[in-house]
Amino acid sequence: MSEDFIWMSATQVLEGYSSGAFSPVEVTQATLERIEDKDQLTNAFIVVDGDSALAEARASEARWQKGAPCGKADGVPTLVKDIILTKGWPTLRGSKTVDPDQAWDEDAPAVARMREHGAVHIGKTTTPEFGWKGVTDCPVSGITRNPWDLSKTPGGSSGGSSAALAAGMGQLAFGTDGGGSIRIPAGFTGVYGIKPSFGRVPAYPLSPFGTVAHVGPMTRTVEDAALMLSVTAEPDARDWTSLPHEARDYRDGLKDGIKGLKVAYSPALGYVDVDPEIAKLVADAVKVFEDLGAIVEQIDPGFEDPMPIFRTIWWAGATYLLGELPDDKKALLDPGLASVVEEGAKLSLRDFMTANQQRGALGAHMRGFMENYDLLLTPTLPIPAFEAGVLSPTDDKHGKWTNWTPFSFPFNLTQQPAASCPCGFTRAGLPAGLQIVGRMFDDATVLRASWAYEQTQSWFAEKPSFKGG
Repeated sequence: MSEDFIWMSATQVLEGYSSGAFSPVEVTQATLERIEDKDQLTNAFIVVDGDSALAEARASEARWQKGAPCGKADGVPTLVKDIILTKGWPTLRGSKTVDPDQAWDEDAPAVARMREHGAVHIGKTTTPEFGWKGVTDCPVSGITRNPWDLSKTPGGSSGGSSAALAAGMGQLAFGTDGGGSIRIPAGFTGVYGIKPSFGRVPAYPLSPFGTVAHVGPMTRTVEDAALMLSVTAEPDARDWTSLPHEARDYRDGLKDGIKGLKVAYSPALGYVDVDPEIAKLVADAVKVFEDLGAIVEQIDPGFEDPMPIFRTIWWAGATYLLGELPDDKKALLDPGLASVVEEGAKLSLRDFMTANQQRGALGAHMRGFMENYDLLLTPTLPIPAFEAGVLSPTDDKHGKWTNWTPFSFPFNLTQQPAASCPCGFTRAGLPAGLQIVGRMFDDATVLRASWAYEQTQSWFAEKPSFKGG
């Protein structure tokens, strides 16, 4: 039965608790056993706290036995990326420059909300240093690997969360996304991840990389992501940029279908070279949208590659965060990140202000484009997962991870909701992802379209082989 537990969705787990078929303690024990068995292969965790998790599970079990669960996620194993503050555990952000010996007595807003809803916190998942790149390795925890092929990267920067989910080591996980860091690893590992509209999920402390950075759910099913977003979108006064609270459950209307939705499909945004296998899998997924009754038009959104805009904003953020470190601390940084800090120091105030003005023009352009469409579909990534331990397929050490993530960071600049939904496998058995982008603030339609597509596909039940291990 423990093997069954690890592959259940959060929704199924909660149904089992409600019926009395099994308990949070049983599911938590199964999760911890799975981590003990498989994390030696994936290296997805920086902290696993079995004692704390089992204590939370026993408290949840007692509530369920009384018929009085305390919230929407009571007893569900949940994982927290090592960027997000979690009471009682160090948040090292993947960096040797962070002193672990300090008071860790505060939950970030999203963690606090999940705790209030009874989630069982299992541990913290790996991240590259300060979440700076699209793969997951760092000076603190080393290299995290993809469960579908252990020689490959799970993507990043939420690669620990994606690898853990894909490997059956938890039902719910937090990711952060400042340039694709939820969607990139979701695409590479065949899980679901949504970057909500900026401000939908309150954040604290706010990212030094600015208003491109989002907090969002990563799960194995769309319904679980809708559940998690319903909880984490609850208000928190510590984030002055957060959106006005909508008292809604994102599972309401999730199964209403997509018939009649107007959908733009851009296979390459007008300028991206896409691997033919990925392109074919995404095109096949788009046909499913048509079969489900959506009105699909192939059209590019009509903007030039915004990489220079994004890199200016991101590199400046890295310099702001780390540029004043003393030399002995700088020597501890990931060399690629240290290079980005140096490059960012060369930017002028005019460079930064110009990039932000150009960003505003891009955001306005996409607001106008999306007036004619409910959704925009693209590949999540132009390539399948590549070798673990390198920055890019060409092992560029100079911060050019943006070269192979051209579909994700534009929608951090525009702040729109965007999800990566698994859409099949390459001949080598590596996952591909379909990106579903929504109108600003319309997270619900992104989830609804994701759910409709998910129901038509069989590979959501596929399990990784851990080949190469």
